[in-house]
Amino acid sequence: MTDFVSKLLIANRGEIALRVVRTAREMGIPTVVVYAEQDRHSQYVQMADEAYLLSGDTYADTYLNEDLLISILKRSGADAVHPGYGFLSEVPSFADKVVEAGATWVGPSSRALTDLGDKISARRVALYAKVPPVPGLSNSLGDMRVLLDFAHTHGYPLMLKRTDGGGGRGITLVRSDDELRGFYLNHNAVQGGDLDEYFVERFIDHGRHVETQCGRDSHGNFTVYSTRDCSVQRRNQKLIEEAPAPYLDDDVLAQLHEYSRRLFNAVNYVGLGTCEFMVTDTGKVYFLEVNPRLQVEHTVSEEVSGLDLVREQLTIASGGEISPEPPSRGHSFELRITSEDPNTNLTPSSGTLERVLWPAGPGVRVDSGVVEGDTISPKFDSMMGKLIVTASDREAAVARVRRALDELKIEGVPTPIELYKQIFNDDEFTGEHGHDFDVSTKWLERKYLNHEPASAHGGQPASLDSTATSADVQPEHSEQFVIEMNNRRVVLNVPSDMFANLTGGAHSRADRRPTQPLRGQGSHHVDRKNAHNAERPGVISAPMQALVTRINVSEGQEVSKGDLLVVLESMKMENYVYSPTNGTVKEIFACPATGVEAGETLLTMDVAGAHDKQSTQNKSQEEA
Repeated sequence: MTDFVSKLLIANRGEIALRVVRTAREMGIPTVVVYAEQDRHSQYVQMADEAYLLSGDTYADTYLNEDLLISILKRSGADAVHPGYGFLSEVPSFADKVVEAGATWVGPSSRALTDLGDKISARRVALYAKVPPVPGLSNSLGDMRVLLDFAHTHGYPLMLKRTDGGGGRGITLVRSDDELRGFYLNHNAVQGGDLDEYFVERFIDHGRHVETQCGRDSHGNFTVYSTRDCSVQRRNQKLIEEAPAPYLDDDVLAQLHEYSRRLFNAVNYVGLGTCEFMVTDTGKVYFLEVNPRLQVEHTVSEEVSGLDLVREQLTIASGGEISPEPPSRGHSFELRITSEDPNTNLTPSSGTLERVLWPAGPGVRVDSGVVEGDTISPKFDSMMGKLIVTASDREAAVARVRRALDELKIEGVPTPIELYKQIFNDDEFTGEHGHDFDVSTKWLERKYLNHEPASAHGGQPASLDSTATSADVQPEHSEQFVIEMNNRRVVLNVPSDMFANLTGGAHSRADRRPTQPLRGQGSHHVDRKNAHNAERPGVISAPMQALVTRINVSEGQEVSKGDLLVVLESMKMENYVYSPTNGTVKEIFACPATGVEAGETLLTMDVAGAHDKQSTQNKSQEEA
């Protein structure tokens, strides 16, 4: 074994940077961190031995700035780089630059990153390793006839995925020939076609997302630390993870282990990574992808294995041997605590944390990079921390999660805490009261979030409708007071409407309803300073601060209600802006790869003309 690194640069931010700092400190390794202006006072910056400012206001200027990070690597004298997850953790060019600078890259080689980073090449690796991928085409979309032949052979619905997609981005569900043709035409649009960046897989409607946390060292030793189930998702992104994956028979478990070993051996993988699979309700196991890095949900594998996986990474990177496969102990859940609003389909939000009270007690772990008073910036990820709860078995862990959620208090930004309380009291998830565990990757959206808009059935991205909401996740807004009655402490909840009326408040519930008639990831509230746009249906505004990734229309083009106009990306999530009515695109003010502020005009439409045209058509039909 070679010597451990003498100083570690952590090329990341937030809770994962803090997570790595803590392990490095235990190992006696000095740490260097980087921070953007918004993270100047973050906990990870304060705990590290050295910290360097990344000047700039965008990802590209800061945490994705390869050359700047390499210059800090050299200035600081660090001899190893831990990339965390996200950002540059899967970028081969950055891994190469680290090695060329004479430092150790804490992760798999750039060659392995290349082989596994593109979803099409990863499918080819799986086929080479004799691991069956989800039925699909292992090449980018091209000939429409080939697509139709595949659809008619395997049946609808189909999943159309971006080859470079991650975290659920760039996934479109199509259910018919017409929708497939619509997708094909949309992505060969005038504004720059990107059809060659997509491939197709058959959609498995009632499948579970099951993965293996794996490791392999330079000596060829391979370990599966644990399995995980990550089926509770929104927009194909995980919210709740657990280890070990429950209710799997021995044959499926054996397949998961063997397939994972084959995948790691096929690319000579050295480091920690996750093999992701779809497990059908009939027990078939299909390969999805390999994530060549530490994942957000690694914590539950740590809890049931008893190992520190960051320490494992540093040991492997230093030439050491991996820990042998540990016996599983107990059951663990991880809940991602994000600044997302369940009342608007978990749309990312931002704000200042006015109150933060994390739970404690036996079996409760909190991995967080924020404290009370911090501001959640709309420029970066919406995840504030992770609540990890472990107990002797799944039933006990469920009960402990309920207790922990009752203790958890976060004010100032919306969170999914109330939604989590419902999930952990749902028999389909807990398997209690005579019910079987019945959760698949679309379970959360179908049961608790909004229904898909009709426009999503036209070859558009499978986003959620802003108009139909679930009463289960829409509690009445209320004001809470603590009073005493006969010396007994009582909590009194008063509906906000009643409170507003009693105190002469000017705003009623109607004032808080969504004012922007757009479709996408739930209904979007518009700041009052931009509310005048809501009264002008021809003005299409950005529902949030975001990056424009695609303009799907051109000036002069006629559009129908529900047509996709613009694709935005905010906090690593795609947001889809649909036309609220029929009309003609007049002027486009945004362009791809540019940032927009919430309420900023994206485009304008001639709605009146379309209305007059429709009225004329209706009148002609009546006369006929």
